[in-house]
Amino acid sequence: MGGQCQLFVSPKIAWKLPEMTTTNSPEEVDRQPIDLGDFVREPWDWAAYRRRRSEIAGTWRADGLRYFSLGYFLKNLYGQRVQKVSIDAGLTCPNVDGTVAYGGCNFCDNRSFSPSRRMPRRDIFQQIEAGIRLLKLRYRVDKFIAYFQPATNTYAEIEDLQWMYAQALRHPQVCGMAIGTRPDCVPPEVMQVLEQVSKQVMLSVEYGMQTMHDRSLAWMNRGHDHAATVDAVQRSRDLSFEVCLHIMLSLPTETRADMLETAREVARLGVDAVKIHNLYIVKKTPLAMMWEQGDVRLMERDEYVETVVDFIERLPPEMIVERISGDAPSDYFLAPTWSLDKPGILLAIEQEFARRDSWQGKFFGK
Repeated sequence: MGGQCQLFVSPKIAWKLPEMTTTNSPEEVDRQPIDLGDFVREPWDWAAYRRRRSEIAGTWRADGLRYFSLGYFLKNLYGQRVQKVSIDAGLTCPNVDGTVAYGGCNFCDNRSFSPSRRMPRRDIFQQIEAGIRLLKLRYRVDKFIAYFQPATNTYAEIEDLQWMYAQALRHPQVCGMAIGTRPDCVPPEVMQVLEQVSKQVMLSVEYGMQTMHDRSLAWMNRGHDHAATVDAVQRSRDLSFEVCLHIMLSLPTETRADMLETAREVARLGVDAVKIHNLYIVKKTPLAMMWEQGDVRLMERDEYVETVVDFIERLPPEMIVERISGDAPSDYFLAPTWSLDKPGILLAIEQEFARRDSWQGKFFGK
């Protein structure tokens, strides 16, 4: 518990990542080694980005927002809407394959929260193309963030990671990249690869913290402790990329005081962004069995709304709030039914902030 994964034990990626040209499709070229440090793309100016980010962080309250949302930030950064395209790299997790545990997290079916894992497997470039086509049917959007979403997207051999990320870098409409992973799966060699990526594109590395409480992490079958998150965040500080933490509220092992302690810990860690969502039940998971047996109580909507506002009030005002609720497709979803109404939840959270005359950071440091 708590140690880094000894990486490169997961199966090889089943598809090959080719050298792209104007005359071949992704399957037509034999895979060759690639050095991301030599990849040809306009360098990403992190100094200019940080200055602009700081400016935007100073305007959201004046523009009438109650918290610093990702949508607001990206629209001000790029002058237009930006959408994430979900990518499935075909990887696994160390608490699935037996490296640190078996069976995975008790709440997890990757298909339930990642659109890319619900579709037939394609290579990464093709997934981005398909995702963009679907998003353009819904939104007027031309810029996209390539989001390596399901499973642990640093849990592979170094050469495989380089090829995965290079495929996304090649797409001309990709303006940023987000990589979801576990805090115990970023050894120094992987950090070097992430740093190479960050020199060429806006990069956010998302660590699945979930909570600061080790008893809750054990209940989830995470296979790591909170010290792993602290370590990953500290080692990320001297590198260029941004850090986002995933947080799960309404865990049955925790009280409201426990959740607010996690909020204060997120604030103390000083990361760039946070994603918050409620505990929900999807079919064919250990958590579903516990819920069906009456062993797990889920929050009611009003209780969750109040807790989210409590949580955000304790975050620093410059921290981007990327998400404040979660759900799953109806084919996978069991409970709570209120979490399927995302617009209603967002409205209720806004109303609770207004009722309190409150905002993100009101109780930061308290």
